[in-house]
Amino acid sequence: MIKSMTAFANGEAEIDNLTINCELRSVNHRYCDITLKLPERLRFSEAELRQLISSQLKRGKIECSLSYKEQVHNNHSYSINESAVKDLLQATSQIEEHMHTQQSFSALEVLSFPGIQQETVTNKQVLLQGIQDLVEKTLKQLIDNRIREGSQLALLIEDRCHTMQSLVVSASKRLPEVLGLIRIKIKKRISELVADPDFERLEQEMVFLAQKLDVAEELDRLDTHVKEVLSVLETNHPVGRRLDFLMQEMNREANTLGSKSADKEMTQISIELKVLIEQMREQIQNIE
Repeated sequence: MIKSMTAFANGEAEIDNLTINCELRSVNHRYCDITLKLPERLRFSEAELRQLISSQLKRGKIECSLSYKEQVHNNHSYSINESAVKDLLQATSQIEEHMHTQQSFSALEVLSFPGIQQETVTNKQVLLQGIQDLVEKTLKQLIDNRIREGSQLALLIEDRCHTMQSLVVSASKRLPEVLGLIRIKIKKRISELVADPDFERLEQEMVFLAQKLDVAEELDRLDTHVKEVLSVLETNHPVGRRLDFLMQEMNREANTLGSKSADKEMTQISIELKVLIEQMREQIQNIE
């Protein structure tokens, strides 16, 4: 079972007096690149979250964002940092000494200044456990989405692999006929040019030419690579890099098939193979 690297998931949990939201996004990347976007109050959990995510996702550019808001209860009361209020008022007095007129401001404006309201104290251990549980739950949703999209990618790749197998079979059947037509064509051409051709020498040259144009080995390797791709798609561990390597090898064989081709039909088969390989390679870029 393969997984896509492209997915999104989000989750929410109430932890102590906080409502915390988690968003996870992942896109394709050669390695595992994790970015955490955490508010200052939750930054203490960064190391644990990074380890949790990397233990379950092996490839992809992953972005984890946490945000929170405090829950408001009927008996809610504001906790004021009195020291910060005194410092603010003292600083205001010093500034007003340099001004022609005093500036008035309300208590509500004072409350809006950073540091005036004290955040409710939360047990960090309880908060950390709750955040980990939330991220793990959201990770499961993300992985399920990656598996679902991965299964669709697998079907597309399998379909192209079966088409490639049909083309390889067609090329294998066509090969003896191509070599036979080349032999007849060359013999006819030499007979037209030479009154008394040396057919024994001609046969030797034909053997050399047949060896040069023989693509049976390339076709066998292509068939082997296609079977390996189908086998890899059934595994349960990350296979993106392995599949990418197989695409490179298959493209090499298809190119060789095209360069050796001495027949219009074989050339067309080579082109169709390269198109299929390129289509698969684009899909594989999204596989973990």
